[in-house]
Amino acid sequence: MGQVETFEFQAEAQQLLQLMIHSVYANKDVFLRELVSNASDALDKLRLQSMIDKDLDADTGDLRIELAADPAQRTLTVRDNGIGMTRDQVIELIGTIARSGTAEFVTRWQQAKQDGTAELIGKFGIGFYSSFMVADRVVMITRRAGETEATRWESTGTGTYEISTVADADPGTAVTLHLKPADEDDQLHDYTDPAVLRRIVKRYSDFIAWPIRMSEPDTDQPATLNSMKALWSRPAADIKPDEYTEFYRHVSHDWTDPLETIHLRAEGALEFDALLFLPTRAPYDLFSRDARRGVQLYIKRVFIMDDCQALLPEYLRFVKGVVDSADLSLNVSREILQQDRQIQTIHRRLVKKVLGTLKDMLAKDPERYTGFWREFGQAVKEGLINDPDNRAAILDVVQLASTGDPARPTTLREYVERMNPDQTEIFYLVGEQRTTLENSPHLEAFTANGVEVLLLHDPVDAMWVELVGDYDGKPFASASRGEVDLKTPSDQAPDAGDYAELLAWMGARLGEKVKQVRLSTRLTTSAACLVSDAFDAPPALEKLYRAMGQDLPKAKRILELNPQHPLVDKLRAAHAERGDDDTLAETAELLHAMAVLAEGGELDDPAGFTRRLADRLARTL
Repeated sequence: MGQVETFEFQAEAQQLLQLMIHSVYANKDVFLRELVSNASDALDKLRLQSMIDKDLDADTGDLRIELAADPAQRTLTVRDNGIGMTRDQVIELIGTIARSGTAEFVTRWQQAKQDGTAELIGKFGIGFYSSFMVADRVVMITRRAGETEATRWESTGTGTYEISTVADADPGTAVTLHLKPADEDDQLHDYTDPAVLRRIVKRYSDFIAWPIRMSEPDTDQPATLNSMKALWSRPAADIKPDEYTEFYRHVSHDWTDPLETIHLRAEGALEFDALLFLPTRAPYDLFSRDARRGVQLYIKRVFIMDDCQALLPEYLRFVKGVVDSADLSLNVSREILQQDRQIQTIHRRLVKKVLGTLKDMLAKDPERYTGFWREFGQAVKEGLINDPDNRAAILDVVQLASTGDPARPTTLREYVERMNPDQTEIFYLVGEQRTTLENSPHLEAFTANGVEVLLLHDPVDAMWVELVGDYDGKPFASASRGEVDLKTPSDQAPDAGDYAELLAWMGARLGEKVKQVRLSTRLTTSAACLVSDAFDAPPALEKLYRAMGQDLPKAKRILELNPQHPLVDKLRAAHAERGDDDTLAETAELLHAMAVLAEGGELDDPAGFTRRLADRLARTL
């Protein structure tokens, strides 16, 4: 063995290890499922690499996973003859667990502990470290296929790990756990007991495609513990719900149950099997640019890649699962997949099936669907922008907040069915926060006339609602854009001619800030509001484009005044009497600033506003 080097874990990594060592999880059996899953991945990668690189010096004749228990030494070894790792890969992938989202894991675990659902192993790529739940010391020896030297990694999980070079190791990876004493009260079983190992493998890893073998004292040959049947190739009627659940956990590294299972077998001109899952909760990196996405691709039961992005669009990136095609060539690349007609056909079938499943769930179990939409709706709405071919199907499953029911979201179909007989448009309001939208002055006349308005407060809403145009022949219309032909039922609007001089004066006074000042038909209680011209981009869309690096010119808004508000009426009278009074100009500035704040906007000069407001209040005392 070569020179031993000692490395320190980063502070966050040490915190995570302490959580593991002190038994974060009640079900400690999952450590074996994680190690077997890692071994299975290593075997998949070796078989694929051997197909790509014909000169690779690797024996693929008997790829397998082995369990070796030693009751006398209190050790359990999980061994595979897969792809293995180099020294640099060991440091990168095993030694530095901070790469796996450690801080996020710790935060999520603390939250989950309070909720009583602390099943997060694997979700942050830290399954290997679950070994420390059951072991005082972990030793890993790994040799990369095609390399002559192996690397030894060892740690007690107390702040440091050691790495050295080994000259005579077999290809693949062997992880040896020096086990803690069994403690049934703490759900710490005897993991050197063959019966315990059989039970765990059968429960969590029966579907693994590679043989999981274990030698036992009373047998001449190692026994194979798993059936190795590809779950996606079996008839759905023969599969138990818990088998689906464990397979989902295998492919997703999520330890909650799946929300929905989609088992599809396509026959005819193009044959493929697909086993897809909708998660219950969104992953922490759902909106991260660097997050890996895509489902696993197999061809004729041969593993090709973990994250085949060509099979599903980005807005369905949360879908997990496996697709196995009998018609694709094994000699494929990511670039070829993007252009392959058969892949495009599978893509279309899968999208149609997923959206159809969502529509069925919405119809049959609205409450469960609302939970799904709360987690993933913002991602699904991206499809309204990026997938025009399926836009109609996506619109059918969209749920949105509205003024119709503060406690329950609505579908567009439900909104249309509730529309007033003389209503021809679907009204909406876009903003950053629902509470701001609910209290927006733009809604006053709509509320007074019993007209429902959609409240769109996700960042993506500002973009898709501009692109979509209509639903079921009913155009979308912004409640804060253009002129609205709504009047309060009980009041008559004052003569607009009485306000002509005030409007002209304020338009000139605020000319650098607003495009026009006019009377409003959408206000009933507020003094003023800002609206966008019919053909101008709304502020929310401008802000979204700027966030994406596109610096759009800022469009001037229109200031609408409520002639029935005492402030506006008194300002009109005061201007008629003393139009040159400087305090009137100050009032006009304050009125504009109030309109900006009322819609959740940002003032260009907040300090100036507070100073003018304080001075005005002081003069009233």
